[in-house]
Amino acid sequence: MSYIAQDNRYENIKYKSSGISGLKLPLVSLGLWHNFGANDNFENMKDLCFTAFNNGITHFDIANNYGFPAVGSAEENFGKILREELGAYRDEMIISTKAGYKMWEGPYGDFGSRKYLLSSLDASLKRLGLDYVDIFYHHRPDPNTPLEETMGALNQAVKSGKALYVGLSNYDGETMARAAKILDELHCPFVINQNRYSIFDRGAEANGILDACRELGKGMIVFSPLAQGLLTERYIKGIPNDSRVRTSGIYLKESSLDEKTLGKITALNAIAKERGESLAQMALAWVLRKEEVTSVLVGASKPQQILDNLGSMKSAPFTAEELAKIDDIVLGK
Repeated sequence: MSYIAQDNRYENIKYKSSGISGLKLPLVSLGLWHNFGANDNFENMKDLCFTAFNNGITHFDIANNYGFPAVGSAEENFGKILREELGAYRDEMIISTKAGYKMWEGPYGDFGSRKYLLSSLDASLKRLGLDYVDIFYHHRPDPNTPLEETMGALNQAVKSGKALYVGLSNYDGETMARAAKILDELHCPFVINQNRYSIFDRGAEANGILDACRELGKGMIVFSPLAQGLLTERYIKGIPNDSRVRTSGIYLKESSLDEKTLGKITALNAIAKERGESLAQMALAWVLRKEEVTSVLVGASKPQQILDNLGSMKSAPFTAEELAKIDDIVLGK
């Protein structure tokens, strides 16, 4: 092993308990959805992980199907980094994975059956080279499987020692509350929800998940807090050739960057400049201001992006006037 973590890695980062649990997460966590796939640069993957951990980001989030274009390749690549470099620090890390989207052919490779979830977890642990993950999520609700079966599978993952905690992803508030009741009755440590939320996407406010997290004492970790890069300065002066729009066009399409959206981005950027921070830092701080939010998941293609995003923890509190301006720009209030 050649990697040695920085001694001061915990000095400049903040951690927050996930709901009322004892599990603390860094306010900024690293997501491995993008840039850890079969065709991505392995040395860059290592640099991203090292930069994160050197700066106190202890939480690395992944899923069974990450790693475009080869599902599972993100877990394989991260597993190699753990085996060759980061493994000595395993007890200082929170590693999460998920199952719920299509992973293999046939009737047992998708959604939320006990068969799929437990088989997927075994395969994920093999790719990662781990005996257990810290958090195992059900990745999305399954309308065709009884909630009791899906929650029972999550409980089994913990009882077997293959996960320490469980989480739910993409659930609305009402369904999460029903799932929480089942898990609480099973004495299963359900501590966190993973949902999309950003200045541009207010779905988590409308579907009740934020309210349910607060009422039930569950944490929430937010994905896509930068709206796939829209809430940055990256697209203000046009679409760069190395941007996600140009290189894949799958998750962020050029049609998303219409004149109206660009006008909103430019106006939001002006507020960020007045606050003395980047648009990305302001967007992350806007999400983190919510008491229900434990952490934000950021992706990165370059180590410097991680460092820049960590600057969101130093953001000044929002004034009522700033919040009203943001809402007026985005929602037209």
